[in-house]
Amino acid sequence: MGGEGRQHFQEELRRLEESALGGIDMVLEQLDRVLEALEHQDIELASIVVNDDDRIDGRFLEVHQGILSLLALQAPVAGDLRTVAALLHVIKHAERMGDQCVNIAKLIPIAGHEPPADERMLKNLVTMGESLRGQIRQAKRAFADRDIDMARDLVRQDDVIDNLNKECFHLAIEIGDDHDRREWAMTMMLVARALERIGDNAVDVGEQVAFLVTGLFREFEDASHPGEDVLPQPSSA
Repeated sequence: MGGEGRQHFQEELRRLEESALGGIDMVLEQLDRVLEALEHQDIELASIVVNDDDRIDGRFLEVHQGILSLLALQAPVAGDLRTVAALLHVIKHAERMGDQCVNIAKLIPIAGHEPPADERMLKNLVTMGESLRGQIRQAKRAFADRDIDMARDLVRQDDVIDNLNKECFHLAIEIGDDHDRREWAMTMMLVARALERIGDNAVDVGEQVAFLVTGLFREFEDASHPGEDVLPQPSSA
């Protein structure tokens, strides 16, 4: 690859990284909307979240196709290949986080306009959402700065979200025998699970930071990732 071609490749790769990380910003917008819809049982706002998922899907396709086109035109060096592989994973995790926001939005109408809500459960869900905001922002910053320590700290934050998810499960069991309240609680358990999965995807973004810096793919150790064995990095997402 000549000097001019190399410069063009680097510029295009930087543009694709900005686009992929912009996908994470889209997820944050979706998360804010769906949490507001959940807290206020706003079915109309929930439908906006569902309809707006096409934007994140479109961003995924844009980055994916951009990377394939870039690889077809020029042969990158090893370091650039790691960036390419990591970006494919990042945009896929952003797309998955967006899908979980949609899953939550689709559960809100099931609960109804005036559900027999339990304030403790709602408080837990809102707290999970607030923790997720910080976790997702940190995952994006860790990737942009190639900061492994910041990336590893995502596991600590994820433990908080996992514990809140477990609390929601126990609250659902204790909520009583009233049929409508139990049905609402079961629906909120599904919401908590979707929020927990968003946190797992944020940790997965952090794992890509370690891969970028070290050249080795290593799962961070937490409840969802019990081992620290080095695994081969897939060449595509």
